[in-house]
Amino acid sequence: MSSENTIERDEILRIVRDRLADILEIEPDTISEGQSFVDDLDADSLALIELVESLEEEVGERAAGFRIEDEDLEDLKTVRDAVDYVFENAND
Repeated sequence: MSSENTIERDEILRIVRDRLADILEIEPDTISEGQSFVDDLDADSLALIELVESLEEEVGERAAGFRIEDEDLEDLKTVRDAVDYVFENAND
């Protein structure tokens, strides 16, 4: 893995927070890693699909072929889950 293509974890967190804030119409700084999409942020399935699409688009520009697999979606329950998933899969 070459370091110039690595996306840092804190940058991924910023991207996730910014996209989620846009979708849910809340301030990014109110979103923390430990929050549940459904229980804490009141994100419905449509909001989560929008988040996945925006992450695939933005991260995919820097990590060719990056996708969030449909079968993995049910495992992404918190902001931390999403950040970890993107970090691990975008830096393969």
